Amino acid sequence: MVTIKSGTLDDFFDSALQTAKEIDEQDRVTPKHTIWMEPDDLALMLKAPRVRLMQYLKEKDKVYYSDLLHDTQKSPASLNRDLELLSRYQLIRIDKEPNTGHGIRKVIRPLFPREPIVLQATI
Repeated sequence: MVTIKSGTLDDFFDSALQTAKEIDEQDRVTPKHTIWMEPDDLALMLKAPRVRLMQYLKEKDKVYYSDLLHDTQKSPASLNRDLELLSRYQLIRIDKEPNTGHGIRKVIRPLFPREPIVLQATI
């Protein structure tokens, strides 16, 4: 499970300190896939079109940009903004690969495919 939490840098360090204490006390530490996100960015992630995009991507191993553009029916500018946000928080990786006879094409790879994604905001 991937948990996306809103918080500050202090929240991140508090979480890291808690994990360090568990290690020091020789407690069993379970792997955590926690992504700390600025509250404004988390609000952007919660918009319905981005949630649908994340749902679409997490079911794929990889998807070509042109197919994603077609399937989501977004404008290139809108899709690029969404992908930049997901990439910034390492939810996806964008690579380029040769497209024989046609140049180069973008490939989007989710970094946590088929895993549940939990979005948490604490106020």
